[in-house]
Amino acid sequence: MPYFTYILFSGKTDKYYIGSSQDIWKRLERHNAGATPSTKTGRPWELVHVEEFNSKTDALKREKHLKQMKSRVYIETLIKRKTNNL
Repeated sequence: MPYFTYILFSGKTDKYYIGSSQDIWKRLERHNAGATPSTKTGRPWELVHVEEFNSKTDALKREKHLKQMKSRVYIETLIKRKTNNL
C-alpha cells in the first residue's frame, strides 16, 4: 500500500504544514477536526501538494527533507511546479 508525503495550507494563518500518512484524506479530516494540536489553530487546512511513495520509510525521509528546507519559497516553488505539470 502506498504512503504519502503531503503539504497543507492554512489561509487563516497563512502557513504550510508538512506531514506523511498512508491515508491522506483521513489525515486531512483529523487535521480539520482539530485532533492534531500542532494544526488545530490553522483550520481549515487545504491539501496543496501530495507525493506518493512505495514505503513508509521513503515518505518519512521526504517529509524530513522538506521540513529541513525551512523555506516557504522552496515549498511554493514545489507546489507551482507540480501544478504546472498537471
